[in-house]
Amino acid sequence: MFVEFFYYLKERLPVSLIEYMTLMEALDKGLISNMIQFYYISRSIFCKNEHQFDVYDIAFANFFKDAQLKFPDDIKQQIWDWLEKPLDLDEIDPQYRKELQEFLQMNFNIEELQQHFEELMQKQDEEHNFGNQWIGTGGEAQFGHSGRNPMGMRLGGGSGMRMAVQIAQKRIFRDYRKDIVLDTRQIKVALKRLRKLEEIGKLDELNIDKTIDKTAKNGGDIEIVFEKRRKNNVKLLLLMDVGGSMTPYAHLVNKLFSAANNMSHWKKFKYYYFHNCIYETLYENAQRNPEEAIDFDEFLKKYDKNYKIVIVGDAAMASWELTERYGSIYYYHRNEMPGIYYLREIKDHFKNNTVWLNPELIRFEWQPWTRRIISSLIPMYNLTIEGIEEAMDYLRRGGKRLYTTVDRLKQFNY
Repeated sequence: MFVEFFYYLKERLPVSLIEYMTLMEALDKGLISNMIQFYYISRSIFCKNEHQFDVYDIAFANFFKDAQLKFPDDIKQQIWDWLEKPLDLDEIDPQYRKELQEFLQMNFNIEELQQHFEELMQKQDEEHNFGNQWIGTGGEAQFGHSGRNPMGMRLGGGSGMRMAVQIAQKRIFRDYRKDIVLDTRQIKVALKRLRKLEEIGKLDELNIDKTIDKTAKNGGDIEIVFEKRRKNNVKLLLLMDVGGSMTPYAHLVNKLFSAANNMSHWKKFKYYYFHNCIYETLYENAQRNPEEAIDFDEFLKKYDKNYKIVIVGDAAMASWELTERYGSIYYYHRNEMPGIYYLREIKDHFKNNTVWLNPELIRFEWQPWTRRIISSLIPMYNLTIEGIEEAMDYLRRGGKRLYTTVDRLKQFNY
């Protein structure tokens, strides 16, 4: 299988036999134990730079799309019938029934979780691995990393089931680059669909077409026609999600940011960063430096309703990050208002001048609950050339006579 995968990649990327042998050595030494590790390690070996990530991801997905267990046809329906059967607590052993009832009635509280973590920090004096109580790695404990507790808090390291409640670690992200030139031409062309031309200055620009037309109508007597220069009057704000689940799409957002930043097309252009969801502060750099930030209320005062807002993010996060007070993924961050409040404020302030670009292709048959909420509030488009063009058309026309995700999900209310 690995040989076939190598040759499959070789048709699409400049991979070498030495790189293949490196991958085999990693497998032989037991450094790869699951498909997630295989994906990341093989990508780091075969891809020379981030520009090759797209091609690799598509090739990987296509080659391994059938690499999964399949249910035998004769028992598949039985399994589905069992899964759909309501849970009868009376059929469960009394001891386990009591534990299950206590679990179902438990009121999960983020503040209590944080308090418990701080108490453990005071008591613990050595490392622990594969346990179920102390802070450590692996196992089922609530605190640590690479574990299997779905209600856990990740501390350093990598995620296990990628279901951590919060991330209590310092996250350092890179600003999106402004100097990328390759592959931005098409994005610039798509962005130029957003224009509102207005006449400015004096009558000092020669209109050749009208001059020729007037001269012809005058029987050859030259009549020169001057007009005022016309310039795009669009003011653009770009708000970008950075880090975490957006990291695999950094190269794609880099291209969008580079194209938008290097265009002289805009009357004004400004950008800010956030992580996962917008709260009471927007940042001028990906490191979230408080000294280089703007309060949300000041943001609304500074930028009037005529600005066009383009938000970039995957809109995938824990539900409480969007809907709950203190739901922010950052340990020491206490957001007094839930993220959905700030998104609604943006929507109400800028009206139909707001769109959302998503690097994950939008599939209505399956999408995270938070993405469904956001796309029912703000028109959401794919971060593709076609998606950018559609988003710019929406902004240019103020949403008039256009069918968007908001219309499609108008029956969905939160």
